[in-house]
Amino acid sequence: MPRFSHTIDSHTYAFASLKELLAKATPLRSGDVLAGVAAASARERVAAQLALADVPLSLFLKEALVPYEEDEVTRLIIDSHARAAFAPISHLCVGDFRDWLLDDATDTQTLSQVAAGITPEMAAAVSKIMRLQDLVLVARKCRVVTAFRNTLGLESRLSTRLQPNHPTDDATGIAASMLDGLLLGSGDAVIGINPATDNVAQVVSLLHLLNAVIEQYEIPTQSCVLTHITNTIEAIRRGAPVDLVFQSVAGTQAANRSFGIDLSLLAEGRAAALSLGRGTVGNNVMYFETGQGSALSAGAHHGMDQQTCEARAYAVARAYQPLLVNSVVGFIGPEYLYDGKQIMRAGLEDHFCAKLLGLPMGCDVCYTNHAEADQDDMDALLTMLGVAGCNFIMGVPGADDIMLGYQSTSFHDALYARRVLGLRPAPEFAAWLARMRITDTQGRLSEALAPAFQAALLRLDD
Repeated sequence: MPRFSHTIDSHTYAFASLKELLAKATPLRSGDVLAGVAAASARERVAAQLALADVPLSLFLKEALVPYEEDEVTRLIIDSHARAAFAPISHLCVGDFRDWLLDDATDTQTLSQVAAGITPEMAAAVSKIMRLQDLVLVARKCRVVTAFRNTLGLESRLSTRLQPNHPTDDATGIAASMLDGLLLGSGDAVIGINPATDNVAQVVSLLHLLNAVIEQYEIPTQSCVLTHITNTIEAIRRGAPVDLVFQSVAGTQAANRSFGIDLSLLAEGRAAALSLGRGTVGNNVMYFETGQGSALSAGAHHGMDQQTCEARAYAVARAYQPLLVNSVVGFIGPEYLYDGKQIMRAGLEDHFCAKLLGLPMGCDVCYTNHAEADQDDMDALLTMLGVAGCNFIMGVPGADDIMLGYQSTSFHDALYARRVLGLRPAPEFAAWLARMRITDTQGRLSEALAPAFQAALLRLDD
């Protein structure tokens, strides 16, 4: 007998397991087709969504998608579940949960109180039966505030990661991109470099470069070199000025193993960063990146759809009280998210699920050059994420990352989002921009060059 079923006209669609039901209910995306778990037709997808709506939330606590004994991410999800936080919604099925989330009576405080009682699978399930506007409305009500040298995630704020990557890690090129971003109001989330050469000596050198700029201009922000966590731990041992520990994470133990990590290593990295005591207004020291399709590309998805796998990655991130988390939504390529429509849906799902689980979620609004997407698609996703209360986006010179070879959002895109939605940078950073005369008292960019940076520009011209 099938575990779950729904009849449309005279045809009954049957689903053998909760895992299959979740996969078949997922809006169409190329990665699930590639994995062989997608619905065979739109009718089957709708039938799965209708069947999923009737599933009690409590079932997700009884039926693990990856066996408890085989997967430390599953163990983390089950062992850390807060039964008291779950109690107010424990009687709901997935469809009722959607209605409860959309209800005006379910406000920011309520969502914060139940976050620890929601499992990733519950969040993924309800997202599958929600429209884009539903994902935006609920995510907007979720407020997650973190802090290190400034305060991120406050209402009416949108922060940016200044991403001054260079294909040869050239110090002058990195400095020029940093200056460009700072003069356009970017960099309050983090000044973060993806190193071209991933070795400890180079990481240490880049950390010193970033720290020197932050200290010279007294910028209330944090730096990060996005290298493997073992490199960062070693850099800390060598006395490097590490603010944040970065790591890509995924939703299964096997996928994380393909990244060369496990949960104990993440705990070790966090402890190492905390020991430095470099935060001034908070001690959130971790930075995680995720992305739909990573578990599939590693052959470690256990038959789950990629969006459910992605939501499970947020349980990993949640355990280490991060300052920043973001989905690099379109980076992995069209094999997993084929076009702009799929990228947009995935980005809003990721943001919704993470915020619902209590994460300070941002998004790298991006695509690869071989995807069926363009900058118009990114403009639409950026705008919707801004409305949805996204914590931060990327600031890439010209939106074109010449080192990683993908298209993201520019410093000017961040200015657009802030202008049309009435958003400001983090308060400490906004005050610094005004003090440096980069912006006026209303937060608008000054027409004159900030005096403190005139000498720096002359040096770059030499």
